[in-house]
Amino acid sequence: MIGLVPGVASFHLVREPPWRAPVALARLGTDRLRLRGTPGLRFARLLGTGRGSSTAPGADPARTAVFGVWESAAALAAFEAGWFGARLARVRRRGGEAYAVHLALLSGHGRWSGRDVLTDLADGEPGGPVAVLTRARVHPAAWRRFRAVQQAVADEVATAAGLLAVVGIGEAPVGLQATFSLWADAAAPGAFAYRRPAHGEVVRRTRDEHWYGEELFARFAPIGSSGTWDGRDPLDG
Repeated sequence: MIGLVPGVASFHLVREPPWRAPVALARLGTDRLRLRGTPGLRFARLLGTGRGSSTAPGADPARTAVFGVWESAAALAAFEAGWFGARLARVRRRGGEAYAVHLALLSGHGRWSGRDVLTDLADGEPGGPVAVLTRARVHPAAWRRFRAVQQAVADEVATAAGLLAVVGIGEAPVGLQATFSLWADAAAPGAFAYRRPAHGEVVRRTRDEHWYGEELFARFAPIGSSGTWDGRDPLDG
């Protein structure tokens, strides 16, 4: 279509001071209503996060995340200039932390809650850092097997070559698991996924034993970032 503006994705990570943890958790529910009326927002999920940079089971009640897909970069900019941006400014003034990264699509497949959220996203330019989003709905019958291997995989992620930052994210304590990570280049996540023994074994078992009822895997090119993640911008330098 002539004049069609490609969409963009975004990932926001927000850490409130520890004493604000109950407020952060409450917003996982209340912000759904505010997001529904956001102009240009195609898809969004409010997410809890794991502890620190570990992807093993655990939760940080003071830290939350938002993944969004937008009709245009202008729609995303308006969102960040509005009530959400004002909130992030207040979080920082209270001693908290906020990070944002804007994303163009490099490759991906799968669905999120039955929706193809990767359709009509702007194409990213290869050759630089890469963001990776993984998301899976684990079958209840496979949950114990999945949980049993999480710590071994988390240990491998922590020492992966080329990893810039990683966070475990999820929509619920059990069964809806995801990760968001930043890597120095496109080769690094591929080398981790298939050359580290614990993760390679998990990849094989998820296929052979049908652990997932739904999954999504996407690689993005970061096209802009702001704020800090654990005191720094992982994409800066």
